[in-house]
Amino acid sequence: MKHRTFFWFFLPTGLAMLLFIAAPIVSVVIQSMFAPHEAVLVTVENCGPFGCNKETTIDQDATRALREAQPLGRFVGLDVYFDRGHLAVAEVAEAWATSESWGRFWAQLRNLPFYRAMAFTLTFTFVVTPLLIAFGLMIALAVNSLHRHLKGLVIFFSLLPMIVTPLIGSLILFWMIDSRGILGSAIQWLADDPGLSLKASTGLTWIMLIVYGVWHSAPFAFVVFYAGLQTLPRDQLEAAQIDGASRWQQVRYVVIPHLMPLVTFVALIQLMDNFRVFEPIVGFNASAHATSLSWIIFNDLGGETRQLSAAATTSVLTIIGVAILLSPVLVRTWRDFKGRT
Repeated sequence: MKHRTFFWFFLPTGLAMLLFIAAPIVSVVIQSMFAPHEAVLVTVENCGPFGCNKETTIDQDATRALREAQPLGRFVGLDVYFDRGHLAVAEVAEAWATSESWGRFWAQLRNLPFYRAMAFTLTFTFVVTPLLIAFGLMIALAVNSLHRHLKGLVIFFSLLPMIVTPLIGSLILFWMIDSRGILGSAIQWLADDPGLSLKASTGLTWIMLIVYGVWHSAPFAFVVFYAGLQTLPRDQLEAAQIDGASRWQQVRYVVIPHLMPLVTFVALIQLMDNFRVFEPIVGFNASAHATSLSWIIFNDLGGETRQLSAAATTSVLTIIGVAILLSPVLVRTWRDFKGRT
C-alpha cells in the first residue's frame, strides 16, 4: 500500500484516537497536577458597647475571583500523588521504619486507602483472570463435544451471564446471598450457623466478588475459545488419536497450542477489565470490606465537594497500573511475532 493511500486510510482512525483517547488522558494528567484553591479568609473586628471581638470569615468575592482567574486551581506538581490519599510516601516510610515484621508493616499499609484498594484490585485481577480463562476453555470444549441439536440451547444458557448488565447481575447475586435469599439461607443451613453472613466478613466478601467476576466474564472467554475450536485442524487431532493420545493429551498438546493466540487476547482484555473492577463493589454494597481504584475515583467525584485533582491522580495511577500489567503479555506477543517473521 502506498504511503499516501495508507495516510488517508488511517486518518479517520487516528483522529478518533487523538480525540477520544489521547486528549482525555492529557487532560487528566494536567488536572492531577493542580489542587483546588484555598478559601480566602478575612478577619473582621466588630466593636460594640461591651468590647471588640474578631471574626474570621471567607471572602466570597476574592475566592470567586481567584477561581475564575485560575480555573484549574493552584499548581502543586506531584504533591497529590504523594499525599496520604494516594502513594502516601511519608506514611509508608514511617511504617517501614517502625514496623518490626512484614505482618505489621502490611497491617499499617492496609489503613491507607490507596494500598487497601490496590490489594483488592490486584487480588481480584490475578485470581479472576486465570479462573475465567480456564472455565471458558472447559465450557468451550464441553459444548464443542455435544450433539449439534443440543449446542444451540447450551450456548444460549452459557451466554446469559454476559447478556445481563453487570450492575443488575451483581444486584441479583447480592439479593441471593442475603440471609433471606436462597444462597444465604442454604449456606447458613450447611454451616449450621444462623448468624453467618457473607456481607459481614471481609474474606467472604472478597470470595463473593471473585465468584461473581468469574461468573460474569467466563462467557466471553467461552465465545472466543469456541470460535477458535471451529478452526482446529482435524488432521492433527486424528493423528494424535492414531498415536494413542488420551483426551487430556489431545487438549494439552494440540488444542491449547492452537488456541494460545486467543488465550493471549482474552488475557489482555480481561486484565484491563478486571483491574478496573467497579460495578460488583457498588452492586454488592461492599465498600466497607473491598474497594478498588475505580471505586476511589467514583468516591472522589461524588458528593458536593468533588475532588477532581484526587480523582485525576487515581486515574493516572490506574492507567500506569494497566500499562504495567499488560507489558509482559505485549512483550511476549511481540517476540512471538518477530520470531515468526
